Amino acid sequence: MNVLRIIAVLVVCFSTIAHAGIVHATIVDGIRLWVGPEGTRVVFDVNSSVDHDVFVLKNPDRVVVDLKNTTLGRKPVNLDFSQSFVKGIRYAKRNRLDVRVVLDLNVSVRPNSFILNPTKHYGHRLVVDLEATHLPDNPFNKGKIVTSFDTNEPRAVVVAIDAGHGGEDPGALGQRGTKEKAVVLAIARKLEALLVKEWGIRPVMIRQGDYYVSLRERILKARAYKADLFISIHADAFKNGHARGASVYVLSQKGASSEAARWLAASENSADLIGGVSLDDKDDLLASVLLDLSQNATIAASMEIGGKILEELQRISRVHKAQVEHAGFVVLKSPDIPSILVETGFISNRYEETKLRDKKHQQQLARALLKGVRRYFRDNPPPGTLLASAAQGLGRQHYVISMGDTLSSIAQKYRVTARLLRSVNGLMDDNIAVGQVLVIPDRRGG
Repeated sequence: MNVLRIIAVLVVCFSTIAHAGIVHATIVDGIRLWVGPEGTRVVFDVNSSVDHDVFVLKNPDRVVVDLKNTTLGRKPVNLDFSQSFVKGIRYAKRNRLDVRVVLDLNVSVRPNSFILNPTKHYGHRLVVDLEATHLPDNPFNKGKIVTSFDTNEPRAVVVAIDAGHGGEDPGALGQRGTKEKAVVLAIARKLEALLVKEWGIRPVMIRQGDYYVSLRERILKARAYKADLFISIHADAFKNGHARGASVYVLSQKGASSEAARWLAASENSADLIGGVSLDDKDDLLASVLLDLSQNATIAASMEIGGKILEELQRISRVHKAQVEHAGFVVLKSPDIPSILVETGFISNRYEETKLRDKKHQQQLARALLKGVRRYFRDNPPPGTLLASAAQGLGRQHYVISMGDTLSSIAQKYRVTARLLRSVNGLMDDNIAVGQVLVIPDRRGG
């Protein structure tokens, strides 16, 4: 009898084990979409790491995602496909154990998939990035990046504005649930609006909406724009909720050294590395010395810009440290673009979180950044720019507009016509801005 009981128990155990083998190990809790100008990111929220296959089918264009040993726990709802490469999502059971998800597309894409481990904000995720194979055909990309300039004519100084985080990366979270990615994007947009009005400066946004851009891609986008300055905007956080104040960072020498090795090792980067100088035909030692000189000059310029911006930030709020700090942040590692990272305050501090949410304070922060940028480029205009031409005066005088100035009053002061001032300075009307530099033509003919 005891033997029969043992046999019965063993049968039940083996049956349970066999049944467990067909139980779905992974559950898809949701599907999310993030839309950026260069692509669409599809995120599968899962309760554990998932084995998967991704492949492309044509006529019509679609991407198939096979999720192994998986079940769909929650059907995707309220997905906005309006500006994405995806026009619809279909899914069905496959082989009793798997789930097949089909992404119907409106463009041809190259998919790239990877697994993300849990963070404090999210659980396990399967990410499928969709990159258009023909970017010029993508209406959201046209005219975004400048790859060359007409060297015969003075150009505007280019300032790349980088709002940190984005998409499924919210950044730091405040005690009231404020997301860093939203706050810094708001400040970045305000800075962009101010710089658009600034004569001789052209702002470009690295991230224009709520989508993710990798840290390396941020550097590459700034170089594609041929930026003269890269400003990355963030909001700090610390486990101690009492920490307060804004900070400004530039690249550390240790970070510069490690980055030099990385850039020199990558042939696709060394072809046009330091201000358009190719290192391909240089031996390793000379290339290393040239890059080291370039990086030292870049860090020195970054320190000067950072110092001016820190001074402006001190006028409107508390600063965490009274001097520019050094760190190895990836986004600061471009060897030929002066780069700074601005922590606008501690979002983990309840008082500063409230301030960072306030549009008026965001505007004050943006204006402080503007003033720092303006001061630096007024003293150090890059060669070949409109600001450099104005500083040289092109053989003529130049005038920096102050509060209360009008075009007619300036014209009267220098005994020229307002029409001539408009013509020489390329003005469409009589609107001028504080800090703008006007070239004053010679009365004998300009």
